[in-house]
Amino acid sequence: MSFSLVYLANRFLYRITEFLRHWYINAIFVISHKTTNLLERLDRRLALKITLRNWFRPLYQDYTFAGYVLGIVFRTLRIIAGLIIYLIVIIAAVAIYFVWAAIPFWIIYRGIKYGI
Repeated sequence: MSFSLVYLANRFLYRITEFLRHWYINAIFVISHKTTNLLERLDRRLALKITLRNWFRPLYQDYTFAGYVLGIVFRTLRIIAGLIIYLIVIIAAVAIYFVWAAIPFWIIYRGIKYGI
């Protein structure tokens, strides 16, 4: 009889740890992987790295004073817009993870509050 209780307790603890590992640790990997893929797709469109590399070069190979000034102004605006978009994506990913992480606690709270 005591062996079966030990076995059941062992399996219960094993299942709890596996759930926590799956719910929290694997979720970090999945959300970070999807966020990284989204940022890479955005970088193909926004070309932030290339824009930073060519920041002080003239726009459209126009080596006049206006070409230099417009190049710096437009690229600065593009860099700022790209960084804002990246920041929004990262903040959204962190918010999604925190909501995901809070779901078990919310379920436990609702179960205790309403006696389910």
